[in-house]
Amino acid sequence: MSAQEKASFLDKFTMVAARIGNQVHLRSLRDAFATMMPLYILAGIAVLVNNVVFPLFLSGDALSNVQVWGTALTNGTLNVASIVICGLIGYCLAANRRFDNPLACVVVSLSALLAMMPFNVSASLADASGDAVEVASALIYGNVGVNGLFAGIIIGLVATEVFVRLSGVERLKVNLGEGVPPAVSNSFNVLIPMLFTLSVFGIVTAVLKVAFGTDLIALIKLFVQEPLKALGTSLPAVVLIYSIGNFLFTLGIHQTVVNGVLLEPVLTVAISENMQAAAAGQAIPNNITINTLNCFGMMGGTGCTIALIIATFLFFRKNKANTTIASMSLLPGLFNINEPIIFGFPIVFNIPMMIPFVLCPAINIVITYFATALNLIGPSIALVPWTTPPVLSGFLATGGDIRASILQVALLVLNVIIYLPFMKIAERVTAQEAAAELEG
Repeated sequence: MSAQEKASFLDKFTMVAARIGNQVHLRSLRDAFATMMPLYILAGIAVLVNNVVFPLFLSGDALSNVQVWGTALTNGTLNVASIVICGLIGYCLAANRRFDNPLACVVVSLSALLAMMPFNVSASLADASGDAVEVASALIYGNVGVNGLFAGIIIGLVATEVFVRLSGVERLKVNLGEGVPPAVSNSFNVLIPMLFTLSVFGIVTAVLKVAFGTDLIALIKLFVQEPLKALGTSLPAVVLIYSIGNFLFTLGIHQTVVNGVLLEPVLTVAISENMQAAAAGQAIPNNITINTLNCFGMMGGTGCTIALIIATFLFFRKNKANTTIASMSLLPGLFNINEPIIFGFPIVFNIPMMIPFVLCPAINIVITYFATALNLIGPSIALVPWTTPPVLSGFLATGGDIRASILQVALLVLNVIIYLPFMKIAERVTAQEAAAELEG
């Protein structure tokens, strides 16, 4: 392949990746989850304190009483996740489409979601029999929490899209004339589109209940949520998608263009399920979550470049340029911020360095997956901020399992070993390029 053909291929690949990352629905989904992230972190703290910290000091009724704190926070975060994400998606999609009334989209998306909820729900009796009974006119955490996340996502996107398109039809707007307060005028402008949109969802609910005895929430869970979760949390899919995202970063395109829209939503749902299970004292369902990427796959930032910094200080101190870059990048790298070394070393368009940059995270994810599956480390039960330094992040994410921190240290050593030969090659290439320039 000639240099021109390679450049053409990279240009086309970059264009496709950029289109995926800028697709309005995927971008809105990414923005909504980013806005909601503090709630997940708070839920993770609540689960961690309730199940790890409090039991160290308390037991019996005293423990149950203080755990009400964590339960309340879980109810206000994880257990209403589908409602929160649905409203946020409505707002973000409206903003990304530059719709002039995004708050109306929040109202429509939330109303549509609640209109699709089942009329009757099953509940267990509190007595020893544990018999299930049908409860009418009830809204339960099981439907509006983690289990309903995909329903919130899909309904938020569809309801907002329908509403925005109907709102663009001039004949459906109610013009009250001049002198009317903007808030009142905006409400009447979207009155008919809002009625039509919600009526459509009401009709769908009626057809599903009367003709088929089911509801959209159940159908989404069966045909969308479970297959997507199975695919998005499978080891091959995660490694492949994450590696593609990291490869794009070596071309100057931020990895969130791919990973932020294809992996993070599904893996955030996975950690939500783990936190919910931990809070309820149940078996942890997922071995791969967003923590697998943030805490083990990107120690020091995308590409595990904290290992590159360590290798520079240990074995390449004579190279003043690289040492200077490593010194400047050390503090940000401890908090998983590594743009300085990616563009300063550089790794971008540096063929030898591109290989370990993509390879190290993939190896770390595979090792972490099997370590979790074999119970060598505890599963992730708390979402920690992605800026949490390595070693500490693994400890917190697994509910205080020191083995996770030891694994992170071992992975760092392995990553340093992987980076070393490619750093030597990159150094030789740089020297040859400098010599060629002098001769020229």
